[in-house]
Amino acid sequence: MKLLRVGPVGAERPCVLGPDGRVLDVSSLTADIDGAFLAGGGVERVRAALAEGRLPEAGPFERVGAPVARPGKVVCIGLNYSDHAEETGAAIPAEPVVFMKASNTVVGPDDGVLVPRGSVKTDYEVELAVVLGGTARYLSSPAEAAGVIAGYAVANDVSEREFQNERGGQWDKGKSCETFNPLGPWLVTADEVGDPQALGLRLWVNGELRQDGDTKNQIFGVHHVIWYLSQFMVLEAGDVVNTGTPAGVALGRGPQA
Repeated sequence: MKLLRVGPVGAERPCVLGPDGRVLDVSSLTADIDGAFLAGGGVERVRAALAEGRLPEAGPFERVGAPVARPGKVVCIGLNYSDHAEETGAAIPAEPVVFMKASNTVVGPDDGVLVPRGSVKTDYEVELAVVLGGTARYLSSPAEAAGVIAGYAVANDVSEREFQNERGGQWDKGKSCETFNPLGPWLVTADEVGDPQALGLRLWVNGELRQDGDTKNQIFGVHHVIWYLSQFMVLEAGDVVNTGTPAGVALGRGPQA
């Protein structure tokens, strides 16, 4: 299934994309697509209602919001593709590189991205985002991770490279600017995605294909990442994990980008 939220900022309606492409309203089943919905059997309720054909059409809307309401946290993995590490001049990490983004960076997939004051190096990063559907605490193995993943979405881990790399070494400063995590348009449930290590990731800038990668080239796979993070923090339903970007970002292309 593909779950989405439509409508004005702060007043989004929870919806599902029907098999015929219509956007159907699921407000009768949940107030929002959030951690409580994902952990409390909400996906199964929507699936049953969809199969029974009892969901009304959402009607007209002008905006698609992020597919999950403001997450408790956004955790990110850096340098998780060997080609991206190479283009930035970084060594292949022995363990996942972890940093955080403020949860209020999450916006809809087509919302405007605000270039921060003083920025000269705002950059793009297409990523596979994992949305948690349960609690991950000290998972015993990567295989356990599949049981706590609700689904996946496309994220843009927007980054200000000067803030990130030239202002004291704190990546969070270049990652947490307002609107710096467009997400969506939908949350695709894990059963529909299948193997998370067989997904293409592409990003265009003004019609030019800049990034064309595949999750099979991740240094640390999705399940490993969720297992690894659970050893250091508790991941909860509704949290978002950005799993890294392939090569092609402006940082690796030089000043002409």
